[in-house]
Amino acid sequence: MIKSYRIAAAVLFVALYSPVIVLAQAYPTKTVRVVIPWPPGGSNDIVGRMVVQKLSESMGQQFVVDNRAGASGVLGSELVSKAPADGYTIMVHSATHMGNAHLYGAKLGYDTLKDFTGIGLLSAQPGVLTAHPSLPSKTTKEFIALAKARPGQILYSSSGNGSAPHLQMALLISMAGLKLVHVPYKGGVPQVTALVSGETQVSFATIGTVIMHIKVGRLRPIAVGSAKPTKTLPGVPTLSESGVPGYEMNPWIGMFAPAGAPRAIIDRLNAEVNKVLAIPDVIQKLEAQALDPWTSTPDEFNARLKVDYEKYGRLIKLTGAKVE
Repeated sequence: MIKSYRIAAAVLFVALYSPVIVLAQAYPTKTVRVVIPWPPGGSNDIVGRMVVQKLSESMGQQFVVDNRAGASGVLGSELVSKAPADGYTIMVHSATHMGNAHLYGAKLGYDTLKDFTGIGLLSAQPGVLTAHPSLPSKTTKEFIALAKARPGQILYSSSGNGSAPHLQMALLISMAGLKLVHVPYKGGVPQVTALVSGETQVSFATIGTVIMHIKVGRLRPIAVGSAKPTKTLPGVPTLSESGVPGYEMNPWIGMFAPAGAPRAIIDRLNAEVNKVLAIPDVIQKLEAQALDPWTSTPDEFNARLKVDYEKYGRLIKLTGAKVE
């Protein structure tokens, strides 16, 4: 009787899961559109195109990039949220996706958590607390002491209200009890230009936007905001280990599908993406762009999305940033 039960259970398992296995093995059977809701040339585009090229090679079907820029990623995200959940429209987006939910609120035509499912992380975009050489602070503790001695006198630049550099600094301000003056600019280039010229004294910036200035001494790195040091800036400590215990804000780039996409396809894409991110040539190219390869399972990524959704919400509320 027990043996018969086990045989019946095995037959039922095969009957239920064989179609799922076949679906994953057959996918993709046609071109996959990869929406990148940012203009060509930025970090999302660089990472997305690099991964897409390798996926086309390894999976035997074309993965085609479709840049749909506008409103900090909102336009492309809305398009993907309304696409069929069949695995043939996916998206490469940054942690800005979480912040937009709070910046735009009811103006969004989608629900950031309910209308998407995370496939996996692709890379980290570590931010570095960077100072103009005129600022007499070389370490985190020195900067905090100086800022407390000069409340409301130190200007910091960002790439815009609610941007990652703005929120990274907002987290530092709240954790260290500082009073700094925010000067938002329209993008990372004017943000860094202002810092290099001395128009502002300090900034959180994506490493790729400041690395050349750091190398020639026009800017000074103080600490990175990630949980671990980055190879791109050897010897530069994390904020957590150098004066602000527990600080961690590491903007990322990840891959998404519309909610309801078959789990078998999500798992297949995740496995293929993680293989791509382990290729030495890909690692080298990402690190050359000051991007750290960062892999995850779908479950790990979706858990992070929920945590970051709440974190970004708290910080945006703290800064008062919003989109009119």
